[in-house]
Order: sequence, then C-alpha cells, then structure tokens
Amino acid sequence: MPDLDYRYQQIKKVTLVAVVTNVFLSVSKISLGFIAQSQALIADGVHSLADLISDVIVFVAAKHGNQEADEEHPYGHGRFETVAEIALGLLLVAVAALIFIDSLARLYEPERLFSPTWFALVAAFFSIVANEGLYQYTLQIGKRINSKLLIANAWHHRTDALSSIIALVGIAGSMLGMQSLDAVAAIGVSLLIAKVGWDITSRSLRELVDTALEPAIVEKIREAILSVDGVKAVHSLRTRSVGANALVDVHLLVVNSKISVSEGHQISERVMRELIAKIEGVTDVTVHIDPEDDETTAPNSHLPLRSEVEATLGRVFKKNDYYKRYKQLNLHYLDGKISVELVLPLSLITDRENIEAVLETFSGYENLDYIKEIKVVFG
Repeated sequence: MPDLDYRYQQIKKVTLVAVVTNVFLSVSKISLGFIAQSQALIADGVHSLADLISDVIVFVAAKHGNQEADEEHPYGHGRFETVAEIALGLLLVAVAALIFIDSLARLYEPERLFSPTWFALVAAFFSIVANEGLYQYTLQIGKRINSKLLIANAWHHRTDALSSIIALVGIAGSMLGMQSLDAVAAIGVSLLIAKVGWDITSRSLRELVDTALEPAIVEKIREAILSVDGVKAVHSLRTRSVGANALVDVHLLVVNSKISVSEGHQISERVMRELIAKIEGVTDVTVHIDPEDDETTAPNSHLPLRSEVEATLGRVFKKNDYYKRYKQLNLHYLDGKISVELVLPLSLITDRENIEAVLETFSGYENLDYIKEIKVVFG
C-alpha cells in the first residue's frame, strides 16, 4: 500500500497538470466555439470546464482523504474520495442535461443553428490529443497508487477525448453542408457525458452503502484464508471498500475446537498478514475465531461464565480434597454444553489404583444439565 503522503503528492501533481490543461482547453474551446460558430465545440468546452471543477474536487478530496486515521475517523478518511466521486458524477449528469436541452431546442429552430469554421475543427483536434494524453498520464498514476478517484478522473479525460471526436465529426459535417450535424454532435457529447457521470455516481453510491467487493476478489480472499494452517472453514465473510482501502471481517472455524487462546490469536494474526500481503487494497482485517460451526450447533449464549461455574463446582465438590488442589480449570463451550478439564498435580498419583480412586471422586455433577463432562488430567 503506497505511503499516504506519497499518494497525496502524486494525486496533487496529476491534478495540477490537469487543472492547467483544462483551464486552457475550456477557455479556448468555449471562446473559439462562439467565434467559429460551433455548438458542438461549445458543448465540448463546457465539458472541459466540468473537468476543471472535477479536478478541484479531486484535489480537495485527496488532501482530506489521505490523512491518517484518527480518533474521530478510526477507519481513515477514505470516504472523502467516495463523496467527491458522487459530486463529480452528479456534476457531469447536470452538465449533460443542459447541453442536451439546448442542442435539441436548436434542432427544432434551424435559424439558431451555428455554421462552424475551420478554427473549430483545429480546436477539436487539439482537444482530442490533449485529453488522450491526460487520460494516459492520470490512469498510469491512479493504478500505481490505487486511487479510485484518480482512475475515475482518468476516464473522465478519456470521455473528453471521445466527446471531442464527436465534436470534430459534427463540425466537419456542418462545414460540408449538413448544418444540423453540429447540434446532433453536441447531443451525442451530452449523452456521453451523462453516461460517464451516472457510472461514476452509481459505483460510488454502492461503495457508500458498503457493497461487498467484486465476487472474484472475495473468492481470492476466501482461498487465502483457507490456505492458513489451522483454519478448517470460513463463514460470515464480509467485505467493503473505504476509498482505496478494502476492509474484511470474517469468522473462522478452526481444526481443533480446544486450542488455546494464544494459538487462536496466532491463527487470526496469520490470516490478517496473509490477506494484507496477497490481496491488493486490503488494509484492515477483523477475525473472529469459532471453535465450532455456530450456524449448525446448539447456541452457547445461555451458559454461565467462569466465576459462576467455579462457584457451582466448588459447592458440588466441597468435600473433595482433590478438587481443592487443582492447578488449572479449563472450560470448553461447545454445542450448548460446557466440557470441564481439571488439571491436578502429578504428586497425587502413586499407582494405577490411586489414579482410579481419584477419578471416582469426580462424580455427582450429573445434575448440572449444562455440564457435558468433567475430564481429569494430571500434570
């Protein structure tokens, strides 16, 4: 995962290049569109102006979105990028609607149609070259630092190039005698802008409502988890995106239901490291260790905790001198019952008959319906 400061600096550099380019393109295309009498070029200029505004949104979002996590934002500030993408998408849809309405009105009023000159043709061609260059440059940096916002803006530059191609065709057609083709091209540009705006907005809204990662990525996550030693099965696997980061939380069924807490923790730590190392974008993993499949076994929520169990066993075995000398009491909550494991000192053992005598003293718990068994070991 790229360093946040490096990431911000890269976004800043790309955005400044785009701002300078779009200032020049928007001013030149809108002014030349009026001078050279091309509605398609004016529409394309408005598109570049929207690009300029979107570049400012990208810059502001990158500044806030790449800050480290803090007390108020424990998952980081990645949502700033998501909200900025939504604003960018809605802006594009609004611009497209205005261009579409104006161009359609001119088609029904032929006297309002423009008659483009070769100046408009040259401006459209230059716009194609400039926007395609911006697209390639922005996309390359966006992929390198894994910035969805920057990648979205790159495709915005690509649509600028495509809209300039449509404008070029419309201008050329009008100059060849098909005067309405310039307005038709402007409508085509508006529809292209609207599609890109809708795609960006819908994708960002899905992220904002915590839509899961792509199925193929989720399957890779599942495979990586199952490859970890000690993991038997995976369930309740949930994923979501926060800006450029992917968050994962998962329940694991371990191979041995009676492993120690420290071993369970070690398995969960290994799962976390594996996912962060193998799955691009994953930065946070929450692992819950299940000793058994809690989707199919009896629930354990009604069972008492250690202090109550110890007090109850103390009453049951109050006359048992062996019980009073136990070194360790292990409780295993499985399938709606508690399996008790008592560790007694080895010094209690003198011979085989002695062992059997000790074990026989640990009866009388059968009336405790939540106790499945009491296993006595010496160590």
